[in-house]
Amino acid sequence: MRAGERDIATLENADYIIPVGTYPVSVTFSPRFKRMLPLIGNVPGRSGIRIHRGTKPEHSKGCILVSAAMEQELTAKWLALHASNEPIKITIEYEN
Repeated sequence: MRAGERDIATLENADYIIPVGTYPVSVTFSPRFKRMLPLIGNVPGRSGIRIHRGTKPEHSKGCILVSAAMEQELTAKWLALHASNEPIKITIEYEN
């Protein structure tokens, strides 16, 4: 996953891969996780796709998993951008 100019290591469940592309991100409260988390918008045929901490792709039903430290960093950064009405986008790319 690319956020701005930065490549970020992620884990994803191969059964629920997000198509390659650029997507808007908002930061909203997740009732499931009980905290503010990034929410990826406009994923074809899907909704509720979050970026959150995790260590096992098989535990995800389509969300993008990152380290706990990266979740905190991205959420804080994007909350600040969200507060200033700056658009937030991520790019999904996969290596062969």
